[in-house]
Amino acid sequence: MINQSLYYAKILLFGEYGIIEDSMGLSIPYHFYKGTLLKPSGNNTEIETTSNKSLLDFVAYLKAKEADGSLLCKLDFNRLQNDLENGLYFDSSIPQGFGVGSSGALVAAIYDGYAINKISADDVNHGDELVKLKAILSNMENYFHGTSSGLDPLICYLNLPVLIKSKSDMGTVMMPGSKADGEGAIFLMNSGSPGKTQGMVSIFLNKLKEEGFRNLVRTRLKKYNDECIKAFLKGDTKPLFENLKELSSLFLENFKPMIPEKFEELWRKGIETNAYYLKLCGSGGGGFILGFTQNLDEAEKMLKGHQLQVIHKF
Repeated sequence: MINQSLYYAKILLFGEYGIIEDSMGLSIPYHFYKGTLLKPSGNNTEIETTSNKSLLDFVAYLKAKEADGSLLCKLDFNRLQNDLENGLYFDSSIPQGFGVGSSGALVAAIYDGYAINKISADDVNHGDELVKLKAILSNMENYFHGTSSGLDPLICYLNLPVLIKSKSDMGTVMMPGSKADGEGAIFLMNSGSPGKTQGMVSIFLNKLKEEGFRNLVRTRLKKYNDECIKAFLKGDTKPLFENLKELSSLFLENFKPMIPEKFEELWRKGIETNAYYLKLCGSGGGGFILGFTQNLDEAEKMLKGHQLQVIHKF
């Protein structure tokens, strides 16, 4: 029996790169994109065949981890292998390399469908079990990113917003309600090309070796990021946008490789006019860019030619 649950995309609203150095993080499910494990249609389409081959490679990695004792959970490999031999594939609308959790949804689906004595999404919303679950999912997702925080598959698995206060302190939270008639909005903007998470994270980790950059991440980045989260969860737009401006400026000045070159001018224009503020969505270098505005109509006029995908209104 294949688990045909849906696994939704996720958006890390705040915390990209900062959570590596213990800043807070806020990640939410995004129901616009989703994936599910399916049996083949019988037509052996290219999508089905390609996905099945990718899954076989991923499962070979997990089996090797089990063999050397480094896999943190027990998986029913017999059933999984049997399903794969019968053409199991992951049918997903989540774009790959766009910072919205394509590999996270796949990891969540495999864990949910094949883990033995799994930690149930219904039984966990804070504390030790949540940290343990995040570690298990991180251990599995390392296959895709070299080093994974485990946050993406955690959100995809729980389908709930998660607030990370520190590496060992996290819990599910309530999001402020989205106002259908709100003038302000959080939106996604498509950069037109995927980013490479592993490459961007490597650049960041190398830059962290410089004392000045490390101090910047641990002080200014952490301060603006954490204040944004606190203000957003309270629904307090004034401090939210004050700190967003600082955060957007800090990224523009110090995270050049992560900001696609053709977007630097738009990024700067938002800061100078206060019409909108842009920030990274995931590791950057491509994929989606996150935007925040207090006046969506004005932002749309200034970003004419770029389709804005609204994810929350206030």
